[in-house]
Amino acid sequence: MVRTLRWVIPLVAVALIVWWASYVSTIVVWELRKLVPWLAPVVLIVLLASAPHIGSALRRERGTHASGGVILLSWLGAAAGLVLGIGLLVHNSYRQDRDYASAMRVVDDPVPGLAARAPYVVGQAQAAPNLGDVTGEIFDITYLPDANRFGTLVERRGWLAGYEVGLVQEVPLGSNSRDSQRCSFDLDAAGARVDGWFGHNLGRRISAEKRWVRFDSQDVYVFCTGDVPTVVVPLKRQVGVLTVTERPAGVALYNGRTGQLTVTTDTASVPGPTYPISLAARQREGTAAVGGFADWWFERGGWDASDDGANEDNDAEFTLRYTDGTDSAYVTPLTPRGEASSVVAVSTVPTRHSGLGLAPMTVHRLNPTWSSPEAIVQLIKAEYRDVCCYNDDRVFEVVPTGGTTWTATVGSEQSIRYRVEGRGQVGGREATCLKTADGVLIRCAYAAPGSPEEQELRRMEQEKQRQDRDDTGTAAGDLGKYTDEQLAELHTRVTEEVNRRLTGR
Repeated sequence: MVRTLRWVIPLVAVALIVWWASYVSTIVVWELRKLVPWLAPVVLIVLLASAPHIGSALRRERGTHASGGVILLSWLGAAAGLVLGIGLLVHNSYRQDRDYASAMRVVDDPVPGLAARAPYVVGQAQAAPNLGDVTGEIFDITYLPDANRFGTLVERRGWLAGYEVGLVQEVPLGSNSRDSQRCSFDLDAAGARVDGWFGHNLGRRISAEKRWVRFDSQDVYVFCTGDVPTVVVPLKRQVGVLTVTERPAGVALYNGRTGQLTVTTDTASVPGPTYPISLAARQREGTAAVGGFADWWFERGGWDASDDGANEDNDAEFTLRYTDGTDSAYVTPLTPRGEASSVVAVSTVPTRHSGLGLAPMTVHRLNPTWSSPEAIVQLIKAEYRDVCCYNDDRVFEVVPTGGTTWTATVGSEQSIRYRVEGRGQVGGREATCLKTADGVLIRCAYAAPGSPEEQELRRMEQEKQRQDRDDTGTAAGDLGKYTDEQLAELHTRVTEEVNRRLTGR
């Protein structure tokens, strides 16, 4: 029995290693490449600390007298190696940011027109009530700009299980429609998920199909084709030797009915945001290196995401569609690094990108700049206090909607009631207007003369006056133009209405 185990155990171990090889080796190589910059301090410490000992040994072999202070020199060498190594490590972080910023373009052009959508937190809140009798747990919620829907991926409970259903739902913005579509996974044929165990691990299957690529779980989403769910896993690869950064590597498509896995770099026909949002976020963070090393070190260059006020829960990479219908982008309002809170720029990264390089990132400088989201929230509460904010109503995301215009949505997680649009500083003489959720203008706190808002308000007033005209075409408010008969008839109608109200009939 013992002899048998001596042979069986190694064979089982080898079999497990072979079975895990593609997955484990990918993880090991991926993580080791990240650690390469950290080897610099170790190598320098060892080399500089051992240099005095090597020199002393060589002198002894030559028969020359070894000078004293070898140990002291070794410690000095180790200290110098540590300082140099840390310097190289810090500079490597700067080079990484520079690499991610290489696809950045800073322009003074206005932000392209962007379509408003329901806030992400509203889509997240409305997912669970629409799942019905599903017992699983929500794994991911992603806005699908192609369909103007939110996709919800639900994983089945248990370690050795995959996904249960995919839900694609319309989250109304100014509409009573709540259209949704559910597509169920075949629990036997498609029993894998990205964080599954053993044979239920989708990451292992992806590595078996294509090694040396990995993914971020926040990039994964689902869409339904009829009653067939498809899980989309945007992939990433590593480039560089000493300075290691990431690049897109296509997508993995997992059929929720057949369990078939397809890895492809042709993402043009795949619905949804196939460019990894985690990579878009890393590119945005790389804007810190727009200047030199000193500017990067002292945080004098680049931008941060605006993360106060309404954008505190969701502050970056808003997935928005262009109003011209051409495409969609990850959009982020940006503030200067440091204590400033005003929004001075907006970054855009396409949600879909062909090729294996970084997607282009465009930073649009704003003129005029915005106030901070927190200041905008306080402005809305002050100027439109009759609609904001009571009970569960609050101001949601403040997002760019083209040009220099921002849009904030007002309502509850179950019903978006209004939107407020504005531009520029809250103390400036620019328009801030209250609209219904579907974009119908209600009123403006201030409309600049000649602005589109002022023209629309004038049109609305003229329309109201036309509606107030009586059947004879006489303005109801101009009594001087009434004939005697018309005035007598009006007086009779007013008297009747007053008597009706006094008697309570």
